[in-house]
Amino acid sequence: MSDSARIVIIGGGVGGASVAYHLTELGERDVLVLERDELTSGSTFHSAGLVGQLRADPTLTRMNQHSVDLYRRLDAGWTECGGIKLASTPERMEEIRRQIGWARTFGLPLEEISVAEAVELFPLMDPTGVVGAAYLPTDGQIDPSQLCYALAAAARKGGARFRTGTRVVGIDVRDGRVTRVRTDQGDVDCEIVVNCGGMFAAEIGRMAGVRIPIVPMSHQYVVTEGFHEHGKLPTLRDPDLLVYYRQEVQGLVMGGYERHCAPWTTDFDRYDAIPADFNGRLLPEDWDRFEEISDNSRIRVPAMAEVGIRKMINGPEAFTPDNEFCLGETEVGGLYVAAGFCAHGIAGAGGIGMVMAEWIVEGEPSLDVWHMDIRRFGRQYRSPSFTLKRSIENYETYYDIRYPGHERSAGRPLRVSPVYGWHARHGACFGEKSGWERVNYYETNGTQGEDERPRGWAGRHWSPAIGAEHRATRETAGLFDETSFAKIEVTGPDAASLLEWVCDNRVARDVGAVTYTQALNRRGGIECDFTVTRRGEREFLIVTGTAFGSHDLGWLRKQARVRGADVRIADVTGQYACFALWGPKARDILSGLTPDPLDFAFMTSREITVGDVPVLAMRVTFVGEHGWELYCSSEYGMALWQTLWAAGEPHGLVAGGYKAIESLRLEKGYRVWGSDIGPETTPYEAGLGFCVKPDKEFLGGDALDPDPARRLRCLTLDDPRAVALGNEAVRVDGRIVGRVTSGGYGYTARTSIAYAYLEAGPGTRVEVDVFGTWIPGTVVHAAS
Repeated sequence: MSDSARIVIIGGGVGGASVAYHLTELGERDVLVLERDELTSGSTFHSAGLVGQLRADPTLTRMNQHSVDLYRRLDAGWTECGGIKLASTPERMEEIRRQIGWARTFGLPLEEISVAEAVELFPLMDPTGVVGAAYLPTDGQIDPSQLCYALAAAARKGGARFRTGTRVVGIDVRDGRVTRVRTDQGDVDCEIVVNCGGMFAAEIGRMAGVRIPIVPMSHQYVVTEGFHEHGKLPTLRDPDLLVYYRQEVQGLVMGGYERHCAPWTTDFDRYDAIPADFNGRLLPEDWDRFEEISDNSRIRVPAMAEVGIRKMINGPEAFTPDNEFCLGETEVGGLYVAAGFCAHGIAGAGGIGMVMAEWIVEGEPSLDVWHMDIRRFGRQYRSPSFTLKRSIENYETYYDIRYPGHERSAGRPLRVSPVYGWHARHGACFGEKSGWERVNYYETNGTQGEDERPRGWAGRHWSPAIGAEHRATRETAGLFDETSFAKIEVTGPDAASLLEWVCDNRVARDVGAVTYTQALNRRGGIECDFTVTRRGEREFLIVTGTAFGSHDLGWLRKQARVRGADVRIADVTGQYACFALWGPKARDILSGLTPDPLDFAFMTSREITVGDVPVLAMRVTFVGEHGWELYCSSEYGMALWQTLWAAGEPHGLVAGGYKAIESLRLEKGYRVWGSDIGPETTPYEAGLGFCVKPDKEFLGGDALDPDPARRLRCLTLDDPRAVALGNEAVRVDGRIVGRVTSGGYGYTARTSIAYAYLEAGPGTRVEVDVFGTWIPGTVVHAAS
């Protein structure tokens, strides 16, 4: 075979078929799908087939809603039987009520039902110990193989071609872009490759030099003999017992997520880790490992103790280290991935196909899929052992309640600041982000303030130390270790022109200028949010959020590639320590440590010395107080921190953590990318129109509406201890009009603060659904 196609999709499972179908829906005709064996022969054929729509994430919920809408139209055996989620603990019932609030913002008819109503819908269950339940009538189940064949048939009608029995053996890359796929049947020239290889995705990625962090995990379920006469039972999940059920003719499918899981192989990163002939096959039954799930299943459905088992399915499923899909364009131009479906790929397949097709055809998806973007995985995930540790931890806690502030423990500590030891000795409570150990707060600062503990979930993983650190920053001064902030250097002849094109603000200012700006996508959505400091005529330093460094780096490199810019874009995060000194006493503290004048203006920078340390001082703030971010080469980090600490103690300086920064920025109205702003919001909607310079040409500028109907608004709730956490429904006059983007407690304002995109103006009375209770509040102003 010698062939060519504009787009080659590798993998004939439900993911590859869905991407092919949605590409043809967008008008692509030159699409070729290559499958090593037969369609569905990877993980698709042994999937359990449950389709639940509501997820903790708004984007994934909308993707799953798209899946259901699509499955209704396909001839694929869709059964809209509804779905029940049980609460066997009061804590789980709190989670369910929170999810019911989310569902309202999506128009999903999720409702709380009584235990008796749950039994009426699913008569096989024993209600002993059940606290309550929720029911979503539009959930359902589908035969995964039928779904795959239906999508493939629809894609063929749209012009896509499918070739089975064709194994990919190589991917050619030239000048940073894919050019050819090599197979055991010949070569295929192409412009774009989409890796939908499922558990083989990592192997396929390595062919192009790309690391895709997925682990094939052994996932088991059983199919019982027929034993009941009920028709159209809803799917049933009891996450406290770690089990799920769905109807299979007159029997049941039952599976779950055990506490002691089994990766298919701990040597998964080798080229030959998965046997070449593992097609349409299952793993050996492991009844010992399934015993926990089996025992739990009998608690909720007693008939499981007596019913015969027709077969056990033990199939490998590709899991990622955070249980989110792995989607998007890799660092190799034109090489996309849609893999790591984490055993809920059937529910997400329709939405996955939609966002991937948009990404390929239009340059970016219409939804904010950052948390599914392959670029979220930093360099630490190049380590197979780190990837494995995180994947195991997430699989074994799949059904756990994710409380705000929950911290993962696997693979820690990994990335640490030069001052990590000092923090530990002084009572730091650490959190982790992108592999970095970061101070959440210092336990030693939390001697009083328990009366401010928020009720419910917001009061978990909370400490009075947060308020103490917050108030000290407002009243005297706070010292914060921000070394984990991602730092990107853009240098070269075209550095200024590239950044002027990418950014909505004017960034090619005088040397030393610091500019707060956004980088927009073609729809005017905020793709990045960072500061740009001009270090020289051809040298710029970008500082962005800890978790967004790999995203912003990838975005900038893509724009440079598209424009053919002569630049070098480098991640220099580890080269610099960064400490923020903020508060009314900040100038008094710093002035005694430097011979250099501190008269440079807000949003400018200067090279100074602090004690014996050469420092780049930036007059910026993320807490709304006077002060500086101080950058030094990492080897000076400990010396700089100790110098600042010794000088600050007589002035009442307090060391603080990221929880205090969060409450301080909420009071000030500073936005956080990924919650308050993102690819689906524009600068004018977000109250960031001051950054937009309409007198210059920049990416996405022609899509902006300077007078949008909705804007980001600040709300204060009447009950200070009722704290919104994000995604809660907001209503005005009894009608749901939006959802909370972020929320928390303001220790200076002494009130509960939330943000939401609303058409309502200041003074409007609102209500926010906090765990099933509508808490009244007021729109106080636009976010400023």
